[in-house]
Amino acid sequence: MKKNIIKLKSLIVIAVVTVISIGCTEDFLDTAPTDAISADAALSSPENMMLVLNGLHRIMYAQNPLPGGESSRSGESHFIPALDAQGGSIIHSSPGNGWMTADLQWLNHTNPNTTTVYNFWYQRYHFIASANSIINTIEEGDFAETPELNNILGQAYAYRAWAYHRLVTTFAKGYLIGNPSSDPGVPLVFSTEPPYESAPRSSVEEVYNQIETDINTSIDYLADASAPANKSHISINAAHGIKARVALSKGDWEVAATSAEAAREGYPLLSESEWLSGFNTYDLSEVIWGGRVIDSETNYFQSYFYYISPTFNGSQNRSNPKIISSELYDQIPETDYRSEAWLPLAPNTNPSASNDQGGGFESDPNYDSEDEFWNAWEEIIATYGMTSGHNTHPYMTVKFLQQNPGTIDPDDVIYMRASEMVLIEAEARAMMNDIEGAQEALAILGNARDSAFDVSEFSTQEELMEEIKFQRRVELWGEGFSFHDHIRWDEPLDHTNSGAARVLYQDGFTQDRPSENDDWIWKIPQAEINANPYITESDQN
Repeated sequence: MKKNIIKLKSLIVIAVVTVISIGCTEDFLDTAPTDAISADAALSSPENMMLVLNGLHRIMYAQNPLPGGESSRSGESHFIPALDAQGGSIIHSSPGNGWMTADLQWLNHTNPNTTTVYNFWYQRYHFIASANSIINTIEEGDFAETPELNNILGQAYAYRAWAYHRLVTTFAKGYLIGNPSSDPGVPLVFSTEPPYESAPRSSVEEVYNQIETDINTSIDYLADASAPANKSHISINAAHGIKARVALSKGDWEVAATSAEAAREGYPLLSESEWLSGFNTYDLSEVIWGGRVIDSETNYFQSYFYYISPTFNGSQNRSNPKIISSELYDQIPETDYRSEAWLPLAPNTNPSASNDQGGGFESDPNYDSEDEFWNAWEEIIATYGMTSGHNTHPYMTVKFLQQNPGTIDPDDVIYMRASEMVLIEAEARAMMNDIEGAQEALAILGNARDSAFDVSEFSTQEELMEEIKFQRRVELWGEGFSFHDHIRWDEPLDHTNSGAARVLYQDGFTQDRPSENDDWIWKIPQAEINANPYITESDQN
C-alpha cells in the first residue's frame, strides 16, 4: 500500500497536471503532462490547493494520468456504465469490440489481478491521498479562514467521504445485509508525510463512522464557503447528496430523507423536452454535480458516451447497441414520456447480435418485409444522427445522445441529479413506514414524468417500495446505481426475461442475492496485498 494508495509526493504533482490525448484511434491513446508543480508548491496557497482540487475534478472523468494506473479504466466515465453492466441495468446486445464483456459476465471484479479492480481501488485512494494533503496542510498550517479556504476544505472532506463510500460499498459486504461492526471494510489512511504507513482493513462500521464525520465536516465548511465555480466542484448541495447516499446505504432513513431534501433544493426536475434531450450537459436544471468535459482532457474512445450513447461514432456502440430490460420497459405506462428513451421496435440489423435474431428482417419478428425493416432503420439513423455504420436493436436506448451525434466529440458526465434525491427521500420514508411522506416524495417524480400517475395506488410500504424500485430502474437507467441497489435491497440478479443472451452473459446471467453470495463483493487488488504489510491473502474477499 505504500506504493498503491499513498505516495503523496508523487501523486500530488499528477493531480494538478493538465493532460492532452495523443493518438487518434481506439487502439492507442496516451497522455502527457503539459504543466506540473511540486507537492510543496501545490500546498503553499489556497490558489494552488484549488489546482489540486481541479485535478481531482478532472480525474473524475478523464483518461487516467496517475503513475501506475491504467488508462483503459478511467474514472467515473468507465465505472458508471461498468457497474450498470454488472448490475443488469445496461444490457449489451452483442459482444461488440469486447469492452465490458468481462464486467457483465462477472469475471472482472471477481479476479484480484484485473485492471478493473486495481484502478477502482487505486484511483479512489488517490482522491483520499490528495484530500488528506489539503486537510492536513490547512489544519496544521497558519492560514487565515476565508470563504475561499472553507470551500477548499469543504470539497476536500467531501471527496474523502465520497471515495471511502465508493470503496466500502464495493470492496466490503453491504451494511444492511452484513455485520458491520465485524465485517472487514477498507483501510483508513490519513498521513501525508513519511514513512507513509498504511493500515489494516478497518471494520465496515468504522469506515462509515469516518465517512459520516467527513461529510458532516464538509457541510459545515461549505455552509460558510464561497460559491462553487461550476457543477464540477462539490457544492453544499452535492455534499448533502453524498450524505443522503451514505445514509441510504446504511439504513439511516431519517438522515437519508432530510439530506436528500436539502440536496435537491434549488434544482427543479427536468421538463419533458429536457429529459429527452440526451443527458449530455450538466447545465440541465436538476444536475447537482457533474463533470464538464474539457476537449483536451476527454477520454475519447474511453468516455462515458463511448460506452453508452447510440450515436457515438465508435465500434463499441456501432456494433453493440445498449438495451433496457424488455421486462422493465414493458411496465412503463404509455402516458410516461420516458418510454420514448428506448426503441422497442428498432430493427435488429446486427448480424453479430447475441440473441441470434440479428442481421435482417427474416429473423426479426417485428417486420414483414425487407423494405419495411430497412426503412425503419433509416428513420432511426436520420432521427438521431447516427452514421450508416450504426446498428439498431429492439429496446435500444436513446436516453443518452451526443450534442454532436455521429462524432467522437466529448460530452459532460452527470454524477448526481435531483431525481435521485427525490427517490432517496421516497425510499427512506417508505422504509420508516411513513406512508404519507413517501407518497408525497414519490408523487413529485411520478407526476412530473407520467400524466396519469396516481400515487394513491401505492398505499402500503410494500407497494411503495415496489414502485420506488421501478422508478429508480427507469429514471436512473444507465447512471450507475443498479449494482449497489441490488446489494441494498438484497435482490438476486436474473436476466431470464430481460432480453439478455445467456450465451453472452454466462455467469452474469443469474446471481444469488448478495446476503448469500460473496461474489457481490469485489476482490481487493492483488497488487495491494503484495505491497501492503497489513493485508495478507487471508484478508482477501
